[in-house]
Amino acid sequence: MASPSPLQHFSLKPKRANLYYMTLVAVLCTLCYLVGIWQHSTGTTAITASISTSDSSCPPIPRNTTIHLDFEAHHRAEDLPLPPAAARVAHLPPCDAKLSEYTPCQDVTRSLKFDRERLVYRERHCPEKEELLKCRIPAPHGYTVPFRWPESRDSVWYANVPHKELTVEKKKQNWVHYEGDRFRFPGGGTMFPRGADAYIDEIGKLINLRDGSVRTAIDTGCGVASWGAYLLSRDILPMSFAPRDTHEGQVQFALERGVPALIGILASQRLPYPSRAFDMAHCSRCLIPWGQYDGLYLIEVDRVLRPGGYWILSGPPINWEKHWKGWDRTAEDLKAEQTMIENVAKSLCWKKLKQKDDLAVWQKPTNHVHCKVNRKVFKKPSFCQAQDPDKAWYTTMEDCLTPLPGVNNIKEIAGGELAKWPERLTSVPPRISSGSVTGITAEMFRDNTELWKKRVAYYKTLDYQLAEPGRYRNLLDMNAYLGGFAAALVQDPVWVMNIVPVEAEVNTLGVIYERGLIGTYQNWCEAMSTYPRTYDFIHSDSVFSLYKDRCEVEDILLEMDRILRPEGSIIFRDDVDVLVKVKSIMDAMQYDARIVDHENGPRQREKILLAAKQYWTAPAPSQGQGESQTDS
Repeated sequence: MASPSPLQHFSLKPKRANLYYMTLVAVLCTLCYLVGIWQHSTGTTAITASISTSDSSCPPIPRNTTIHLDFEAHHRAEDLPLPPAAARVAHLPPCDAKLSEYTPCQDVTRSLKFDRERLVYRERHCPEKEELLKCRIPAPHGYTVPFRWPESRDSVWYANVPHKELTVEKKKQNWVHYEGDRFRFPGGGTMFPRGADAYIDEIGKLINLRDGSVRTAIDTGCGVASWGAYLLSRDILPMSFAPRDTHEGQVQFALERGVPALIGILASQRLPYPSRAFDMAHCSRCLIPWGQYDGLYLIEVDRVLRPGGYWILSGPPINWEKHWKGWDRTAEDLKAEQTMIENVAKSLCWKKLKQKDDLAVWQKPTNHVHCKVNRKVFKKPSFCQAQDPDKAWYTTMEDCLTPLPGVNNIKEIAGGELAKWPERLTSVPPRISSGSVTGITAEMFRDNTELWKKRVAYYKTLDYQLAEPGRYRNLLDMNAYLGGFAAALVQDPVWVMNIVPVEAEVNTLGVIYERGLIGTYQNWCEAMSTYPRTYDFIHSDSVFSLYKDRCEVEDILLEMDRILRPEGSIIFRDDVDVLVKVKSIMDAMQYDARIVDHENGPRQREKILLAAKQYWTAPAPSQGQGESQTDS
């Protein structure tokens, strides 16, 4: 049994006991105070004296010295030390002005070494490691921050894309006009002389574009992307692509207008998107030989179309009876081409919904129940065997039909039914609810959505330009995971290109598309299929940890610099040691950079690096090649 405490030995009554107890405490406190004053007035304590007489480097505290206690933080993120001088990179100089539109993996000179059959030479052909440039791509002289959306849809500064070729070549088709210091885009196209808005209205009479069932669309051979530009006002998010070819600057114009686009072509490789990604695919006189190569290119469109998705075709050979003379082709030739297309579409089990004037619309089946039965009639294409339908990075196209996920009955939608937009954004994607994405649950998806709302709100307190509506338009998320960053910005006048690195542990790009967002695959050891100065803002979440020992940090940062606009910003999120190294390189690249704490406070190893690109351009033609113009 525990012995009683000393106070328990007192047998006084409660009130008197409390009085004695309080008196005792007061006396003890007074004694302690008096002893403290005595020590301070006569010198250090015996303990201090014994320490000071030992082998110690600490000097004795002088008498009558007032000690000030400092409670400020002394280990802030922005005070982290730089790497030793030997580890720092040298200044990375500007490249030559003639490289202001350099696209490393679609370089015209390099492409001429490759096969011209089926336009393979216009696919991605990236430089070898020893060919990589170690300089910063300049903006052209006179470059100006693009117009803000929605004004940018109709106007682009001439200095930013100094190419007048399309104003001459497409003058009668109302693509683009040159007026003083800018280009104006009236919204015309080869097959929509009354403008893209009226053209989309005609499509809307054939299929429902207003109820939220059509959210993502792909435009093959997009020109200056007027079709995609006018879809945006209908809450439909387009992905436009076209090759870098004789129509100089067409994808560059699209991006300057604030419309999502990539350099790309249907040749020998799959498009860099997952299966079942798009609600609608479109070709307006895109010059793709749909009926050739056993229908290979329509087979690829089928792969990226959702169950029940639409394919829209205008231009040759549609309505050839009316246009064949103007198209400078024989009626027989055009009729044969349309017959080939119709036959390929039937072999894919597509249903032709309607052909009205210059428009034709087909629909992909919602499942493959009937399609598997009619393989007895259509021997080709057969269903692909043991194939990953979402693998699409340097993946060769196959002339086989990508099978849809199995269903229990004829009315069920393969892969699961998608919610209509905008509910689609936050509804659990069918790929997750069905368990087909390894290791990701519905609860994880919902938690991730809430997490990124919090993170983006914090970002906006750090980057006032991100918080300012309209300042940014084109955004890039280099490691998007479930698309939470983009989802948190959906109410802002921006679009986000969501990247799923091919090195990521889980392929989540299909989930991103099922949310009604867009994106592509990318290996960040290579250049992106886009022009310089594509993006206003880049988000890099754990990218450099992912690519550690895969390629040089410097090379990834130079690519980020190439595709970022002057006065644009980057937010890096990564381990603190990684960010210290990244910051040293960003300093050498003349960025304004600082490291700040994680949204959860300074105790987190993960930190945030803010980097703002300075305004600078290539020199005026009269200036020396080694100079660059910067904002003073």
